[in-house]
Order: sequence, then C-alpha cells, then structure tokens
Amino acid sequence: MAKIQMTTPLVEMDGDEMTRIIWQLIKDELISPFVDLKSEYYDLGLEHRDATNDQVTVDSAEATKKYGVAVKCATITPNAQRMTEYTLKEMWKSPNGTIRAILDGTVFRAPIIVKGIEPLVPGWTKPITIARHAYGDMYRNTELKIEPNTKVELVATDNNNNNVAKMLIHDFGDTAGIVQGIHNTDKSIGSFARSCFNYALDTKQDLWFATKDTISKTYDHRFKDIYEEIYESEYKSKFDGAGIEYFYTLIDDAVARVMRSDGGYIWACKNYDGDVMSDMVAAAFGSLGMMTSVLVSPDGAFEYEAAHGTVTRHYYKHLKGEETSTNSVATIFAWTGGLKKRGELDRLPELSAFAEKLEQATVDTIESGVMTGDLYSISSLGQKKKVNTQDFIKEIASRVKA
Repeated sequence: MAKIQMTTPLVEMDGDEMTRIIWQLIKDELISPFVDLKSEYYDLGLEHRDATNDQVTVDSAEATKKYGVAVKCATITPNAQRMTEYTLKEMWKSPNGTIRAILDGTVFRAPIIVKGIEPLVPGWTKPITIARHAYGDMYRNTELKIEPNTKVELVATDNNNNNVAKMLIHDFGDTAGIVQGIHNTDKSIGSFARSCFNYALDTKQDLWFATKDTISKTYDHRFKDIYEEIYESEYKSKFDGAGIEYFYTLIDDAVARVMRSDGGYIWACKNYDGDVMSDMVAAAFGSLGMMTSVLVSPDGAFEYEAAHGTVTRHYYKHLKGEETSTNSVATIFAWTGGLKKRGELDRLPELSAFAEKLEQATVDTIESGVMTGDLYSISSLGQKKKVNTQDFIKEIASRVKA
C-alpha cells in the first residue's frame, strides 16, 4: 500500500517516561505504516532539556510558529525530588508553560466520549470544553522565601527607573514566610478572549467565563473588563446571529452551574483554574487519558498534546520488565489532531481522512470491549477485555488496516 505523502513537516516534541515509550509505539504501529511522516524533531525529555539549559523547549516553540502545527508528548515539570533523581542543573520551568508563553495561545480541552464510559456526573450528556488561558499567572511567577524581620513591597518603575507605584505586600515581623509575584498583559488577555469567542462561534456553543473579581478587584477584574469590552464591541452581534450566549460569573458559581448542567458549552478559565478544572472534567467524564488538548495561538499556530502527565508509576513497572496497561488514547488523538490540521492547511484531504479513520478505529476498539486497565475498571460494557499497552495499540492498528 502506498504511503500518504506529506508536503510540510509538523513539529514533533518528544517527552518523558511512559508516554515517551507510547509515543514511539504510536509512530511505529499507527502512523509510519500508512504515512510518509515528515517532522522536525525536538527531544523535550528532561535529560535533554537539562543538557541544553532548556533552549530546546524555546526552539520547539519557535519551530511551531514557523510550521504552524506541532504534536507534543507529555513531559516532566521537575520538582525537588526530580532535581535529585535526574541530577538537574536547576529546577526548570514547565515546558508547557514556556511554549504557551511564546505562542501566547489558548488551550482547548474536551473529553473523548465512547460507549460504555458514562460520566460520573449523571446529567452530563454533552462534552464540556475547557478553554484555558495559556499565559502568565503562577506559571510565569517569581517566588521568594522570606526571613524574619523583612518587609516586602510591590514596586513599579518606569523606563527611567522612576517609581510609579509602590505598596506594602506584608511586614513579616518576627516570622519567616513566602511571597509570590504574578503578572499578565492586556494583549494576552485580549488574545485569550478573542480565541474563545471565535471558537464558540466556530463550534456554535455557549461561552462561559469565570474569575474571582470580588476578591481580586484589580487583577481578576481586568480579565472580566477586557472580555466584556471585546464582546460588546466585536462579538455581541455575531453571537446573537448564531443564537449562542456569552456570560460572566464568579468561579465558585461557575463550578456549581457546571455540576447542574448537561454540558455542551465552552468554559473559559484563567491559567490555574483551567489547569485544575480540565483535569476534573476529564476524570468525571471517565479518564484523564480520554481528553483532547490543543493550544491555538492568535496567529494561527496549533500545538496538539495529551492532557495528562507522563504516567510515572507505569514507567517504573516498564523499566522492571513488568507488563503495563497504559491508556494511549489522548496521545493518539494528539497525533491525529496534528495530522488533520496539517492535512487541512496543506490541502491534503487524504491525510486528514487517515487521521479521522485512526480516531474512529481507536473509539471502535474501546467500544468493541478491548481497552486498557483504567477504562476496564469503569466501563459498563457487558463483554470487555483488559489488554496491555502494546496489544491495545496493535488492536487499533489492525482496525486501521481493515
């Protein structure tokens, strides 16, 4: 069978631990037999990030700007334990945070719904898409440990080093403590808002946005104001024409509304809120391994990734030669998302059609009763079989060939 030919490379960002193993299996079993894969490869494994002082992460983001489409494997964001485990030079920032800051995009995450996996919230009959702002907040923070008898102030200076604002954060007195500084920009918030409004129009879904402006009367309120200004001046008439709604509410009210809803809308969140809520929605719909994720930049670059982590526990079992049953669906859908978009941009319908067939084969495999352990434990199908990581991918490959 002749392989499908690509004309433009996509950016391939390899990752860490068990997902790195799965990454190669997917390429070997599900893509390379059918597609003459053209990719510009970047190794974002933690060891290589450390060796390059994290320059490889920056380079991969710049390449995404150049080629327009990237596919990313899950990566480790190191903590103190990982510093020791991998003998790192420093505790490198989240690669996702670095890439998102460079692309200044919005992350859209939605569950992959299959027969036999019912949501834990009975009323959720339609997917809930989380739109996560991908810049700033605690992901671009500065932090300090503070010694006793220290006063911490927030100071803003202009380009001539003249103080333009100054306020006391806290006088620590006779106790030690910690302090954190976060920021955002009007430009990035505006890009976030427009991405969400456009995505809502494209998918014909209502859009919710939520912060805590009653407590954060300047920081969170700025998000609320920018959303409202852009909506009223640029999108209100379009939303009215499409018969969809935009509304703002407090984050705690949004959580209560979500639990009572039937789904079928986009819930826009600030960076940290979106990080937490997307995992909650994914788990409630069945599994973190059943969630699509795409970062969309304002200038039209797309980075597709799995929404979960590197599955460390399974990786350690794999290193011991023990069998694992790791869900690879989100990583497969990262690849199919990238291939579909590459086919769309390059006008290669056969490439997009292949990606859609691979997605359908993946869903059909699960709905036929063949699945990994996490899905086996929650599936309501009468006839089902738990298989290991490799056999699950090989079963999908056999359906693609058929």
